[in-house]
Amino acid sequence: MTDRPASPFRINLEQQRKRAKDLLKGLRAGDADAQQRFRVQHPKAVAQGAMPDDLARLSEAQLVIARELGLPSWPKLKAHVEAMDNAWDRIISGDAAVDRGMATLHIRCGSDIAPSLRQAGFAGDFLEYSDPLCQGPVLDAPDWLERRADFLAESYGEGVGRNRAQIASDLAAAEAGLRSAAERYERIILWFEHDSYDQLILARCLAQFAEAAPARLDLVSAAGYPGAMRFIGLGQLPPEALRLLWDARAPVSEDALQAGRAVWDALRAPDPRPLAGLAAAGIPALPQLGAALRRHCQELPWTGTGLSLTERLILELLAERPRTVGEAYAALMMEREPLPWLTDLMIRSIVEAMKAARAPVFTGAFAGEDRHWPQERLTMTPLGRAVLAGEVDWLSLHPPARWLGGVQIAGAPCWRWDAATASVVEC
Repeated sequence: MTDRPASPFRINLEQQRKRAKDLLKGLRAGDADAQQRFRVQHPKAVAQGAMPDDLARLSEAQLVIARELGLPSWPKLKAHVEAMDNAWDRIISGDAAVDRGMATLHIRCGSDIAPSLRQAGFAGDFLEYSDPLCQGPVLDAPDWLERRADFLAESYGEGVGRNRAQIASDLAAAEAGLRSAAERYERIILWFEHDSYDQLILARCLAQFAEAAPARLDLVSAAGYPGAMRFIGLGQLPPEALRLLWDARAPVSEDALQAGRAVWDALRAPDPRPLAGLAAAGIPALPQLGAALRRHCQELPWTGTGLSLTERLILELLAERPRTVGEAYAALMMEREPLPWLTDLMIRSIVEAMKAARAPVFTGAFAGEDRHWPQERLTMTPLGRAVLAGEVDWLSLHPPARWLGGVQIAGAPCWRWDAATASVVEC
């Protein structure tokens, strides 16, 4: 592997120098877009609310470019590019596996980074534990995996081309792999990003390792990565980025293990207030987990509308103009969703559930011969606008019952998210 294909997360320094010169030229010419970029990104412009005269210099434009790419300064940008280049050089030179010397297992909530880990020179085993615990029933019961299999088969089985028996087998294998990992491996590396999909699976892993800890347990938990597009997940990153994240991994503390156990217990409870309490208090040992819990609780019906946050964001997009399901998904992930966690099949499931209400908040139609679900164009109805405005409670339209962890949502009264107090109430 010697080719280094383009990637939004492979930054070309010379290209960024040119962009900085173009930005400076635009600023000096009074270009409105250039001025706005300074106002959004430059610390002086942000603080003063105006455009100080001394910002029309190349070094200041370079600072704006660096911050747009997710780095605090131009020197930090240069250092990052150099580190990425050095990591790439080590990869193509075929240096020894970076996880050599110990029997190592890499655990990830999907298979997305498995090929990149191999390309990056990792040699350890890989365990995919990808059950989306952020949706559907997650119960404190002996048959909880069977209930998960029922839910996943009904919601996503067709989309992933697997029947219930295959899904149940996958779940059992992943759970068995997790339970036996501490005995089989000297070192375990947890690879997760910051959204509720990843962080709730992380909590499940930590709860297990709180019971039986491996000799060494390390965590890669990324909330972002420098690049020219929004960071959503580790699967976006090239192999050399995974090498740098490996270098920055951190040991999992006892406090983190116990926090994972507490979150796992709270997630499965029929009363969501303990989970919301953990989110409100924060989790110092795992800051990204606390933020993800808050976002997870926002999938409860909200006071005022009865909509979950995702349902509300979908209606807000449709209130602007009709969109295909695929367009709505792209806008959610790249623009609107504060903590992107959805897969494409998840949004399909949410849209289909919203369509199953007793009265439509949007209608769907296909414009051409392509009737694959992402091409269905959704158009908001007057009732949908009334729900979005809080004039009609969404739950009064009897959408299908659903589960969020241990909480069943089957109409009012029910547990709801109160945005004003950032807490859960029953109403």
